[in-house]
Amino acid sequence: MPGESCGICGGDGRIANSFSGTTATCPGCHGTGRRAEDTGLLRDVTKTKPSHHRQPNKAKEPQAAAGPSTLEGMQMAKEVQGCAFISNATKTKLLIEIVEHEATHGKCTQTFVKKVRKQLRAPGA
Repeated sequence: MPGESCGICGGDGRIANSFSGTTATCPGCHGTGRRAEDTGLLRDVTKTKPSHHRQPNKAKEPQAAAGPSTLEGMQMAKEVQGCAFISNATKTKLLIEIVEHEATHGKCTQTFVKKVRKQLRAPGA
């Protein structure tokens, strides 16, 4: 692998800007024209927020039956329970979502409240 040509510059060691006509050192091989040994070790930058690294805690499942713990969560749970046109299975699913959202975010965010209320609207309303 160290003897292979760089895939970015094609082994030239320089890359050209087609708009201005300037050239620069290739960032892939640093001007050597050969593939660097650590090129294949790309760093994953897609999960940069700390909240993305947390895994849902499956040990907290019994707490889902206990209900929401914040004021916003309790109000949302009352709205869900009071909704007449959704099924009991949907109500249970929404209550679990509320509890899990509180567990991961610490509270019911405005975006989450809007999402739940959208599901509670009457069909065609």
